[in-house]
Amino acid sequence: MGDKIGIACIIDDDSVYVNLVKRIIEAKHLCKNLLVFENGKEALSYFEAILSNMDEENLPEIIFLDLNMPVMDGWQFLEQFCGIKNKFGKVITLYIVSSSINPVDINKAKGIKGVKDYLIKPITIEDLEGIFNASA
Repeated sequence: MGDKIGIACIIDDDSVYVNLVKRIIEAKHLCKNLLVFENGKEALSYFEAILSNMDEENLPEIIFLDLNMPVMDGWQFLEQFCGIKNKFGKVITLYIVSSSINPVDINKAKGIKGVKDYLIKPITIEDLEGIFNASA
């Protein structure tokens, strides 16, 4: 296999989870580059800068978004991101990855256009491989 996806993005404040996913992605060569943001505000600033600079080659193909984060949570990020994502010429597949098993959260997330799926932590190697292979 190996690096079929150019750039993936993790938006999550849980450093243990982020390091685990990074190690899996690197070990399995699932993508060439990985962007990591600790909250939605950092990520949104990055995407807005890309939009203003027309620098779409640095856009990820896949985003893994946590819901519960400080500064700007996943819901707030989604609301803002959905307003700008159609301005990009690239398709970005967004997955919610959360520890919440609340059906209200799951249904709300799946009801948002642009959210591909809702995954419950901990995410498995098989989950990641399936996502990256389907997106490649």
